[in-house]
Amino acid sequence: MNVTTAVNCLAAIAQEARLNIFRTLVQAGDAGLSAGVMSAQLQIPNSTLSFHLKALMHAGLITARQESRFIYYAADYAQMNGLLAYLTEHCCAGVPCCPPVNCQPVACQPISHSEPLSHL
Repeated sequence: MNVTTAVNCLAAIAQEARLNIFRTLVQAGDAGLSAGVMSAQLQIPNSTLSFHLKALMHAGLITARQESRFIYYAADYAQMNGLLAYLTEHCCAGVPCCPPVNCQPVACQPISHSEPLSHL
């Protein structure tokens, strides 16, 4: 990742609503969420959400796909990993101290209501 791309990504998430949208999509995994679900979940009006989604797409942090009448948005994990790698590339005075960042969504298993939540 180059500095211009990193600045564009950081600028896109340097706003509270867009950061919340991006974090919500990261948590949603590869399946992503429809705009309607995000609007209801985050309590953001559709027109405002559309504006923020456009900024995140322009930065390459999210993708969109159309299924039937709905558009689903998902985090672009490769772009996110690239940004994290860029930010930590020269940490610890240039001495490699951290494993490379490579976040990939995994299929989540439903939590049993009988399991204690302390392990989460």
